[in-house]
Amino acid sequence: MAGIASQFRPGDLLVLNDTRVIPARLNGQKESGGAVEVFLVRRAPGDDERWRCLVKASKAKPGTTVLLPEGVVATLLGREEGEWMVSFEGSDDFMAWLERAGSMPLPPYIKRPAEGEDQERYQTVFAREKGAVAAPTAGLHFTSEILDEIRGRGVEIAPVTLHVGLGTFMPVRVEDLSEHTMHRELYRIPVATAEAIRRTKANGGRVIALGTTSMRALEHAASTGELEAGEREADIFILPGYRFKVVDALITNFHLPKSTLFMLVCAFAGKEKMLHAYEEAVRRRFRFFSYGDAMFVS
Repeated sequence: MAGIASQFRPGDLLVLNDTRVIPARLNGQKESGGAVEVFLVRRAPGDDERWRCLVKASKAKPGTTVLLPEGVVATLLGREEGEWMVSFEGSDDFMAWLERAGSMPLPPYIKRPAEGEDQERYQTVFAREKGAVAAPTAGLHFTSEILDEIRGRGVEIAPVTLHVGLGTFMPVRVEDLSEHTMHRELYRIPVATAEAIRRTKANGGRVIALGTTSMRALEHAASTGELEAGEREADIFILPGYRFKVVDALITNFHLPKSTLFMLVCAFAGKEKMLHAYEEAVRRRFRFFSYGDAMFVS
């Protein structure tokens, strides 16, 4: 059976998400001694030490301080839409401290505590930019050798960064989809990537998104018309009927029904085609979830 590289053509562009999962779960205590869990959701733009977080604590309120390892103190500043804005003080290098003090946010269906080796296993081989609380799972299938094989076929590879948030695990619980609220995710489109996309389109090549996270970043960046480089927050909810502006093909895992990700792939490929693909996946006993199998959709 031919490998994934056989799906690429000379002149194509593969866009991958180079985000790196951070050990986002922190355990501490209030000054009174009560246990607190702080779960980092997303960084405030331009500030490593201010984060939107989920906080598990009794009687949490603005001004509550949480004592964390190595003398770091977290202060709850205010709450909005179920998330706390939290300021962290006391570290010389917040990300380096987090690598020592936090634990990895494994998917909720993995029923065991995070282990030391998860800090590398739950990453793609091209993970660079720290900030995600979940891995861009389609990228977990790729090795350096596969990427080299794809380049050898005359394919360019370019990065975007979208820091995957908790919304990737949230099912849709409303009948009226217009009432579903998407979690915001910080993303960045490098100037060189935007130029590579324009060049690929002009030359008749395909823009292939590695994962729904890459697709969300690209489509949000083009939501006003032409693709714009830079850093923004995406809350795009792609449903059937959406007209794709950038992406021509998609590599993605098999997502659960009633998820925003399943709706996205149905919008891209058509509901009937995706239902047929899922029937085939079930028949062949493919795996779902984050460590499951993937498909190439065009």
